[in-house]
Amino acid sequence: MTGQVLTRVVRVDPTAPAPATLAAAGAAIRAGKLVAFPTESLYGLGVDARSAAAVDRVFSVKGRPESKPLLVLVDSVASAEALCRSVSDGARELMARHWPGPLTLVLPAALDLPEALTAGTGTIGIRVPGHPVALALVRAAGVPVTAPSANPSGAPPPTTPAQVRDYFPEGVDIILDGGPTPGGVGSTIADCTIWPPRILRPGPIEVSG
Repeated sequence: MTGQVLTRVVRVDPTAPAPATLAAAGAAIRAGKLVAFPTESLYGLGVDARSAAAVDRVFSVKGRPESKPLLVLVDSVASAEALCRSVSDGARELMARHWPGPLTLVLPAALDLPEALTAGTGTIGIRVPGHPVALALVRAAGVPVTAPSANPSGAPPPTTPAQVRDYFPEGVDIILDGGPTPGGVGSTIADCTIWPPRILRPGPIEVSG
């Protein structure tokens, strides 16, 4: 053992998670902890996206290349705009049409975000999640939450809490066990720094300018 705290699994109702459970998980994120949680497709790894130390921990735990930015979950359009230097009218229309849901919009990043979060790209990928647990977690945390898949880089993304636990028997503080997720490619990613938007990753939502 390395002396790290063993990963703790906490069961949550995937459709109506208990507020007390989510409040504790949200407090853990605010305290710099790492929480794994279900999304519409896979399990993700969440930390406070505004904390450079917490973001660095995600890269360390996953063994993620520093050149790959992290996508971020928020709970509202206003929270998304707070992370951006600018948001076009077209991007706002996509937000209104598809959020909450599996559509990530890439926008010009605010200048006060951790450099590792954006990998020095000057942009940030943001969405409001449609999964009840993911959305409730972001709301309970009260901060933007990272959401890369909960696996070591290069390993298959997990769709069950057991897979996350197998990957990270230690190093992750909490796994919110919301049961299995459907899998798939994850959210559609649309680059909205140009218009019409450029699709960086096809997914469940079709986007056009």
